Parts: sequence; C-alpha cells; structure tokens
Amino acid sequence: MKLIVGLGNPGIEYQFTPHNMGFLAVDRLAGECGVKITNRHCRAVTARAVLEGKEVLLAKPETYMNHSGESVRELLERYEADPERDLIVLYDDLALPLGSIRVRERGSAGGHNGMKSVITCLGGSQEFLRIRLGIAPDHVLTSGKDYVLSPFRKAQLATADEALDKSSQAVRVILTLGVAAAMNRFNQKVDGEAGQAE
Repeated sequence: MKLIVGLGNPGIEYQFTPHNMGFLAVDRLAGECGVKITNRHCRAVTARAVLEGKEVLLAKPETYMNHSGESVRELLERYEADPERDLIVLYDDLALPLGSIRVRERGSAGGHNGMKSVITCLGGSQEFLRIRLGIAPDHVLTSGKDYVLSPFRKAQLATADEALDKSSQAVRVILTLGVAAAMNRFNQKVDGEAGQAE
C-alpha cells in the first residue's frame, strides 16, 4: 500500500493557511476519490482509497507540524511500508512561488520543521518521495512565520487551487508512470523561484 501523507497543523484556525498546503493536497485527493479522511489511528486522520487502480492510504498527522514524523513512522510500521518505495509526502515550501510544485525523490528538509521531523523519525534517511508545494507570495515578507500561519489572501486562492490540482495530477503520474515522468512533467522552473539546496 502507498502512504500519501500531507503535512500541516490540525485545527480550524490553520485550515486554509499556506503551512497547510500538504493537508489541503491530501483533502483534494480524498475528494476526487470520494472518501472522507475521518479514521483516527497512528496519531493521524486517515482514509483508504483506490487511486489509479492502486490501494493507497491518505493521511494527515494530528501531531502538529513539528512532530509530523512521529505519526509517519507509526503509519509506516503499522502498514509494514518501505519509505523509499511506498511513502509520498506533500508539504508547503516557502522557497517556491505560490502555484508551483516540485517532485523530488530525496533531499534535505530545507528548513521545513515538518520535514525535519519526518527525516529524524526515519533514522535520518532522506530517501523518500516528496511533492513540494510552493507558497511564496509575490510580495516581500516581513515575517515568514506570520505569513505561513495566516489564512491565504482572497487573491491567492485561485493560484493555490491550481497548485492543489497539479499536486493531485503529480501523485497520479507517480502511481501510473513513475517518478521520473512526474519530475519531467511538473518540475518546470518558473519566474521568481528561489534557489534551494536539496
């Protein structure tokens, strides 16, 4: 079974914030599959679904962002899944412009606390698939933390929605054609992209 995990913070106050793009991406997949993410186990809310003919588990850790890895580790253990082969993590990335996504087979946390937790809880391994959803706005930020934890501006919603569509398509391409095909299709550099070490 493939584990498709979105990172974010539980609670209505965080629901439509940039830092919850991972949660929103998993919600989008659930909606397309006609399932509700309501089962609670391994410190996450989950739903089983069939996506592109493959059984998947959609999951949103309820540990809050900075401890996401604890839930991911429990899910992997419960379903006897291999992180390198079976795990896809979706999360927000302030180094990419809002609306863009990147598919990566491995890499560092890049300053993202949720990803730091996942990597730590996997024994330091960075060898797992991830889809980074860009959240950088087109204006200069005075505080990145305030921005990522504040609701999207109305003018940003359509662009964020496009990124969620792309992330859903990317997951489907990964499941059907493989990660290389997804990277070729979705990793197009866009204007305003900041450089980031993997």
